Amino acid sequence: MEKLGKDFVERDVVEVARELLGCYLVRRMGGEEIVVQLTETEAYRGGDDPASHAHRGVTPRNSLMFGEPGRLYVYLIYGMHSCMNVVTNGAGTPGAVLLRAARPVSGLESIRSLRPGVPDKTLMNGPGKLCQALGVTRELNGYDLLADPLQEMTLWRGEPLPYRCTERIGISKGKDLLWRFLAEA
Repeated sequence: MEKLGKDFVERDVVEVARELLGCYLVRRMGGEEIVVQLTETEAYRGGDDPASHAHRGVTPRNSLMFGEPGRLYVYLIYGMHSCMNVVTNGAGTPGAVLLRAARPVSGLESIRSLRPGVPDKTLMNGPGKLCQALGVTRELNGYDLLADPLQEMTLWRGEPLPYRCTERIGISKGKDLLWRFLAEA
């Protein structure tokens, strides 16, 4: 596998969201390695995207979206579930890809231990579930996914997957933008 670099993420957020399908996210925790293949993403852009956290400009919460590509932007929804995004575009141009779902490649027992009693089919089929399955919390907000490949979390190139586009989920504005990408089968 080839580690993803800045050239991959320093592009338009919609393009990156689509091309992250099939890529691998590798998480190292406590001497264990978990590998998942990304199967669902959503793109969020800046001023022209009313559903984006960056729509109204820079705030303390969203400042990472305006920063260096390849960083993790992790936030809480409903005050309790973490969601992780990969910052895209270039510094100063906001964009982030929400990682919505994945399938396990290795480390299934570790994933199960982080999501006890959950059927395998639903271990990582939502952004909060994916974060829980990988032990991702706000502590990783700002984490550099492009640094040394032996770190806690990295992105690796995968084979492109067939996909379909739909409306994004859980938003009230920008529903006309078909920026949710789902791997088929």
